[in-house]
Amino acid sequence: MPAQPERLVFIDGNMVPESRGKISFRDLGLIYGEAVFDTSRTFGGRLFRLADHIDRLYESLTYARIDPGMTKSEMIAATEALVAENVKVLREGEDYWVTQRITAGIRALDGEPETATGSTVIIECTPLPLRSRARYFRDGIDAVVSARPKIAPEALSPQAKTTNYLNMMLAQAEASAGRPGTWAIQPDKNGNLAEGAGNNVFFVKKGVVHTPTDAYVLPGVSRSVVIEICRDLRIPLVEADVSLHLAMTADEAFFTSTSLCVCPVRSLNGVAYPADVPGPVTQRIMEAFRDMAQFDFVAQYVRFVTDAPVRGGI
Repeated sequence: MPAQPERLVFIDGNMVPESRGKISFRDLGLIYGEAVFDTSRTFGGRLFRLADHIDRLYESLTYARIDPGMTKSEMIAATEALVAENVKVLREGEDYWVTQRITAGIRALDGEPETATGSTVIIECTPLPLRSRARYFRDGIDAVVSARPKIAPEALSPQAKTTNYLNMMLAQAEASAGRPGTWAIQPDKNGNLAEGAGNNVFFVKKGVVHTPTDAYVLPGVSRSVVIEICRDLRIPLVEADVSLHLAMTADEAFFTSTSLCVCPVRSLNGVAYPADVPGPVTQRIMEAFRDMAQFDFVAQYVRFVTDAPVRGGI
């Protein structure tokens, strides 16, 4: 069987094969986590809401005090050029995560000013995890509220998409250790539900959609799309603190993220939601998202469904 053609990665102005993509071991993004990122996705090889993601990326850069050395329009152009090359090697029926990662670069060593660099800019394409997540669109996601709260916004703004994900990854690892395939939802410092490890959360009760405010969460682009959909469909939506009681007594629930778009949740803390999977409100929102993206993301996932046992986390 011939080898799969290699994808390209953009690093500091150049597109190179992924096997040749390298950064320094002294890069501050690696050493101290001085880095931000943002991720969009393709639908049928087409980028979706890239400008929205780049806007958020540059807000994160401003917060982190990192100068990317590129304008927004240059970042968009570089991203589009990379995707245009990598769709040529995209496997049938699949799509990409498309991520921009910008680090603070390399700080000058003592007495060696020439070792300093500007920021490191990486743009990459990663195949979406369609196989490992396909079952969630058939069966729904099992979620659990983590005992590990999110980092307080006074310490680190949740609205800046930094590479400091250890808090969320530990919460997810603990959830997966308890039951493989379970997704964690972290509470905020007050005990209200905030978000998952890379996804926003929504709960539907008596026809009203509830989602946490952006005070303790990263307001995802897919979250914004869903809020827009609710407004267009005249589905009542409340952005406010979401208590555990509200979440546990809801009729249905769903997650949003760049890769998932909209995905139903079937249980929380081991208690199943009474609605079918997906529930009626969730179904309406999923269909509207599909129409907005002009792509059937649910069908894309479910074609990869198998009944193989779950062996890992998300």
